[in-house]
Amino acid sequence: MSRGPYLIYVEQALDEHPRVRALLQRFPDVPRVHCQHYGEVFNRRAQSFRLQKQAPALILARKQGRRILPAPAGYGIGARHNYYFSHLLNCPYDCRYCFLQGKYRSAHHVLFVNYEEFARDITALCRRHAGEPVHFFSGYDGDSLALDPLSGFVGYFLALFRQLDNGVLELRSKSTQVRSLLCEPAAPGVVAAWSFTPRRIARALEHRAAPVARRIAAMEKLQARGWSLGIRIDPLIHTAGYRAQYQELFADLFRVLRPGSIHSVTVGSFRLPRAYFRALQKLYPEEPLFALPTSERDGVLGFRQEVEQEMLSWCLAQLADFVPADKIFSCQPVS
Repeated sequence: MSRGPYLIYVEQALDEHPRVRALLQRFPDVPRVHCQHYGEVFNRRAQSFRLQKQAPALILARKQGRRILPAPAGYGIGARHNYYFSHLLNCPYDCRYCFLQGKYRSAHHVLFVNYEEFARDITALCRRHAGEPVHFFSGYDGDSLALDPLSGFVGYFLALFRQLDNGVLELRSKSTQVRSLLCEPAAPGVVAAWSFTPRRIARALEHRAAPVARRIAAMEKLQARGWSLGIRIDPLIHTAGYRAQYQELFADLFRVLRPGSIHSVTVGSFRLPRAYFRALQKLYPEEPLFALPTSERDGVLGFRQEVEQEMLSWCLAQLADFVPADKIFSCQPVS
């Protein structure tokens, strides 16, 4: 969406919302359509995810109901209290393994503009867990940074987390869009984290995402400004000769990144709920990834257990040569 959306849907009740008005003023020539609720557009039947992915519309909406949710079991970077929230649904990138393509009927981008209500809920949770760190993950249903020039998300939530003594925000991305971070002094309660697979795998599966080398370069810029950084080796993708490919990735990362700049490293296996996995198989019937042998545990499909465990153990051992053990986490979210 670097050139702007081709169409903007707006919930009727948000016509006078300042964030909505500012966005519409930026794109005066883009057609707009009113709706009562974003679900009328986003959840309707008989949509073509693949077709919409080529030119997604932007839907401006208000997130109602529960805005901050408990993170899945096993999803965390060291705190006892872990939550996630989604100011954005969907992502401009086109990663073949992405669970969002199995989760949603639509590839349009939904931007929830009621940041103040998110902030109120986050603040309340930090107060509830006063005296203990509370971690919030913002890149669960979309990339935290990729659409930031449009959303203004980073600037608003940086200001919020500077005020929270026990709140930590993770910004997870495959983007090189770090200008909003470079323009600000490092925030102690914010971790800028990037997801990685080895270069060959990224070229094959992570379409439209920034190349691995450019992600590392973005991290290097932030390192120079004192930001806390996260490395997310997730998902682990099994392929012939995977050890050499992951060794190359780790060498590339730690040739540039200093252990003192690293807040955390997580490693997670390739795993998808059964329904999402089947949906991706239908979207990409020729994709070799979905033809590999799998096993199912508790409704979740992934590589065979012995393959998954061997990869996980090997990668964790390799990472321990670069980063202190207390910064490395095995994360196995299942939904």
